[in-house]
Amino acid sequence: METVDDNCELRSSDCFSEKHNFEGEENPRAVFNVLDALLKGSLDRLKAMRESISLAKLGLQKCILDAVQPDYTFMVRDLCLKGKLGAALLLRRKLIREGFVVDLLTHNYLLNGLCINCDMEIAESLFREMLEMGPSPNCATYNIIIKGFCLCRNMDKALDLFYTMANGGIRPSRITYNILLHALCKRGLLDDAWKLLEDILDDDIKTTDDAITSTILMDGCFKSGDMMQAIALWDEMVEKKTKVDAVAYNVLIHGLCLNRDKKIALGYIVDMLKRGFLPDIFTYNTLISDLCKEGQFGEAYYIHDVMSRMGVSPDQISYKMIIQGLCISGDVIKANEFLHSMLEKSMVPEPHIWNLIIDCYGRYGDLSNAISIRDQMLATGVLPNLFTFNALIHAQIKGGNIFNAYSLKKDMVLLGLFPDVVTYNLLISGAYKCGQIHFALQLYDEMLRKGYEPDKITYTELIRGHCMCGEMKEAEDLFLKLHESGLPMDIVPFKVIFDKYRRIGEPDMAFKFYQRWMTMMA
Repeated sequence: METVDDNCELRSSDCFSEKHNFEGEENPRAVFNVLDALLKGSLDRLKAMRESISLAKLGLQKCILDAVQPDYTFMVRDLCLKGKLGAALLLRRKLIREGFVVDLLTHNYLLNGLCINCDMEIAESLFREMLEMGPSPNCATYNIIIKGFCLCRNMDKALDLFYTMANGGIRPSRITYNILLHALCKRGLLDDAWKLLEDILDDDIKTTDDAITSTILMDGCFKSGDMMQAIALWDEMVEKKTKVDAVAYNVLIHGLCLNRDKKIALGYIVDMLKRGFLPDIFTYNTLISDLCKEGQFGEAYYIHDVMSRMGVSPDQISYKMIIQGLCISGDVIKANEFLHSMLEKSMVPEPHIWNLIIDCYGRYGDLSNAISIRDQMLATGVLPNLFTFNALIHAQIKGGNIFNAYSLKKDMVLLGLFPDVVTYNLLISGAYKCGQIHFALQLYDEMLRKGYEPDKITYTELIRGHCMCGEMKEAEDLFLKLHESGLPMDIVPFKVIFDKYRRIGEPDMAFKFYQRWMTMMA
């Protein structure tokens, strides 16, 4: 470029020199020489510029290709994390169609998203495509799809993939074994888990020294009721100086609580503290759950206070377990106090917690407090669900307000909620108790028209209603219908009819009905 410019500059100066006279005839060729030189210089410069631009364009394209292509991995990952798997798969297909090479990492993100959603047909199809066309799956790919099949309870496929990994020249990792061990233990297939452990030993992988593997097996032993084997695994970890963590302690404490060995569990909490591990939310919730199940609410409150002082804030589960235990035991006032404690800490209770308290007030016939809790629930922005309405219907029926209860059913529909069999059972039972026999039968007909299948409670309430009206033949016909329906039967409907015959002074009819029942049960 510099040579061309210099050359042009020289010729231009020549053009304006005194030797060149444009109007004279003595040097006509000089003019053309100068013009030719200028034109040639311009063309050379244009050619050089064009070549420079082409090279820059090629370089820019390469930079864009290098910069943009990796971004697609992040786009696919982002789509997968947001659950937009259809869009992620379409993006992959478009990239392949336009000549981009979609890397293994991108495929692994896609597979992981599909497996989390249990879209195993699409995941398996994508996996087969990878085997046939690339990129070739690695150990992480196999781990993802094996875990997917485990999550979807298809252990046969998961184990089949595990045993075919070697055919693809891929050695299973410790993570692969742990995924399968966890799935087998979770399903109570402890014998298969131990067999898999033998395969690990045969493959000379030192997984038995791994805290995760031992913790998984210990959890499986506890859940299958083999406490001795679980403790033996823990002792083996301690003996081998395996590096345990808070998770291993939590599994041990939870397992001991499951087997009603709280004293030993508390001993291991002390040991946990001695080793420098602080109990976390899971540890405290395990203890609270066990204490509430045993009705030891004083101790549960104490643990609840201790965890707050230790800097571990109680979560929704902590409160739910205490409130649920209190509602089961009938202490709805204390349960309400814990509900207000949550609200004071700016915790918005989930619908289940509200429903527990509404139901408890309803069971004790305290309609005003049940409605008050529902109003507080709405004020905090929590929408009532089907269980909320069923609890309120139950409360209204307890108060003898069958038509108010029926109005609540209408309110459900306006909110886009639909009654279930429980709703109809509550209303039918309430109608009979209020002497509204015709209304109860209307509800039963409405239930059948809307496609709901009566359950044993429906039949029991209808039998009870007919007995209250002295319609013993209709009651026995329904009893027979219940038997023929194939629904599991208990002794309650039999006792309703048998006791009614006794009360009206018909011992012979009671005995005949007893004989028919024995024949049915034979």
